Amino acid sequence: MAASFTKSPTEGKPGRQYPVLSRREIEAMIAEGAHVFILDQYVVKADAWIKYHPGGDKAIQHVVGRDATDEIHVIHSPEARRMMDRYRIGRIEGRWKNFLPPIQGGKFRPRGVESEEEYQPQKPVKENASPASSGPSSRSPSPVFDQEEAEGGLRKRRPEIARVDSVTSLSSGDDAEDKPSDGMAHLDALTRQQIKLDLSIYPPLDPATQDFIVEKYRQLNERIKAEGLYDCNYWAYAIECTRYAIFFSLSMFFLWHKWYFFSAVFLGVFWHQLVFTAHDAGHMGITHNFQVDTVIGIIIADFLGGLSLGWWKRNHNVHHIVTNSPEHDPDIEHMPFFAISHRFLQNLYSTYYEKVMKFDAAAKFFISLQHRLYYIILLFGRFNLYRLSWMYILGGQGPRKGIAAWHRWLELAGQVFFWYWFGYGILYRSIDNNASRLMYLIVSHFVTTPVHVQITLSHFAMSTADLGVDESFPQRMLRTTMDVDCPEWLDFFHGGLQFQAIHHLFPRIPRHNLRKTQRLVQEFCNEVGIPYALYGFVDGNKKVIGTLAEVARQAAILKKCQTMLARGELGHAH
Repeated sequence: MAASFTKSPTEGKPGRQYPVLSRREIEAMIAEGAHVFILDQYVVKADAWIKYHPGGDKAIQHVVGRDATDEIHVIHSPEARRMMDRYRIGRIEGRWKNFLPPIQGGKFRPRGVESEEEYQPQKPVKENASPASSGPSSRSPSPVFDQEEAEGGLRKRRPEIARVDSVTSLSSGDDAEDKPSDGMAHLDALTRQQIKLDLSIYPPLDPATQDFIVEKYRQLNERIKAEGLYDCNYWAYAIECTRYAIFFSLSMFFLWHKWYFFSAVFLGVFWHQLVFTAHDAGHMGITHNFQVDTVIGIIIADFLGGLSLGWWKRNHNVHHIVTNSPEHDPDIEHMPFFAISHRFLQNLYSTYYEKVMKFDAAAKFFISLQHRLYYIILLFGRFNLYRLSWMYILGGQGPRKGIAAWHRWLELAGQVFFWYWFGYGILYRSIDNNASRLMYLIVSHFVTTPVHVQITLSHFAMSTADLGVDESFPQRMLRTTMDVDCPEWLDFFHGGLQFQAIHHLFPRIPRHNLRKTQRLVQEFCNEVGIPYALYGFVDGNKKVIGTLAEVARQAAILKKCQTMLARGELGHAH
């Protein structure tokens, strides 16, 4: 393995010797509720600061029992990583084989239980409870896919998890499509087909192959550093700020002359452009200082845009770790309006929102038409972001203590400021009548729709299959994310979001350097044999619409199966 991300396991505080912890000991600690992960060959226990983590507790929960070296290095600053060094409790020797984290349904054996057969979960998962609450025991492979049994097929998920999300990956000997059912077996067969397709396209999951990918990925990171691509181009931000000032000034100019429509358009364009810099600040891509970039992000997102940067960080960090996972990634959990995978038709439990995403009457209606309603629904995307922002701030979902605790109060001040200047100053005081106020509100918010299209574009058409805990971080990011090809002069419009695959590999690279990084990433993909998904904007949209239409078709098939079952006709369907 390359040493670019790693330190010698004997390094640390002067004179400090860390004990070697066995896999079984770490498993028992996790069974007792400890939040333990591997970083640079050290065992880190996060219990003391998980509630204070600026990126939220969910992100940490998704790396419990895993070697999270790559994820942590590319997402966190060197200062944050040094802070984590204080919480080392031991070290490991050799290659670490990942556990499935408890939040994802992993089972861990308590002390004194030496075989899986001896341990039985204490109680089944309730219909509205988290899969992780079923009781600790151990099982390292994926709940859908078991690498050790690849020759024999897919293993069934443990019964209590299957009750929540209805995904029971059948063995290869089962012919689900030929069995009478309510349509679930058909959906299970689709899950198997997705996994099989990805396994045929992407490099194999054996340790040697995945270690080679990780080694080359870490070498690529060092090369990016050497070429100065982590360095921020402040002149580019000066140009950005000039553009923002022009758009806002034009909005105020037209507002002064009571040309409300044009004022609303330019205010929407102003918000659309601001999002890109807030995104950079949230990833510490501007000054690379946590507090400074966070304040910049809050000023942009909360004070000028009315959106919570803290909510975005909590949501976005999880998205970067479990990208495109239907059960875990909040960025693709948009029930009842959208379902980008057939698995959403099975009442999946969201570990982020901690509730079942029901495939109810409303979902059946919207999903049956989602490929036709896609752009219409996205018109209202900004209103939903207001809702999520206020739920985060008023619900106290962010850290109450630690270095980020004061951000909540700054965000509250920002929200009050925003609704004063926009809600009171513009909508109420500067516009003459209610009809014009409504028009101004709708137009200014609808103009920001391209941002929502760009965000969904990079993931909605990509794989949602779970290939298990053996898949490396770089392969998973490239398998679940696409880039959008566009001429360089249009980069200001896309704001760096067209390079989402590159961004997912290296989130802290400033967006003005992503185009320069693209060539290096393409060379890396060619070397390790991972397909690099790159589509034009129109073709990418076609792929998204095609994915939505396919899931709508599967929903229709499921409805037909359930109707036939209710009529007692399914047994004669063949």
